[in-house]
Amino acid sequence: MIRSKSRQYCLSHLLREIHDVDQKNESKDWPVFSKKLRRLLGDALRLYARREELSAEEFQSKNGRLDGRLETLIFTHGSTDPDVKRIADRLTRSMQGLFTFLDEEGVEPTNNHAEREIRPAVIIRKNSLGNRSEKGASCQAVLMSIYRTLKLRGLNPVDTVVDALQDYMKSGVLPTLPTSDG
Repeated sequence: MIRSKSRQYCLSHLLREIHDVDQKNESKDWPVFSKKLRRLLGDALRLYARREELSAEEFQSKNGRLDGRLETLIFTHGSTDPDVKRIADRLTRSMQGLFTFLDEEGVEPTNNHAEREIRPAVIIRKNSLGNRSEKGASCQAVLMSIYRTLKLRGLNPVDTVVDALQDYMKSGVLPTLPTSDG
């Protein structure tokens, strides 16, 4: 299977959904499907954690077997259970992005880091009782993106934006964001 180089489906969200369905689904098909899927995802996460311990050949071999297990699970479940069908359909659509973290260095199996990064903007939006318009939401999104980017680059966001606006007032050209404080 050819995997996506640009997308990783968040395994935390998928595991949480499986857990939620486990709590309410009483069909005979769901526990079998759920157990196989949880085991598959767990094996993928364990392989990710052991990447440095394994030879490249062993890693690739185990990685390839995960693809086969995923395809078998998705395409041969034969269930009429609505939850099994729904999750299998979602896995079919996102199959190329399910194990990208095993192929691409630096790709995490979850989007937890990204969610932590946007949390400050979400808190500001909640504390200010939300955005009053689409234009306000767009403005806040741009400003928070600039702010967080500058912070991650080790820059003082307020000073950098003030300097940029001063440059803009003098030149009429909006400067690009600096890459670091060096």
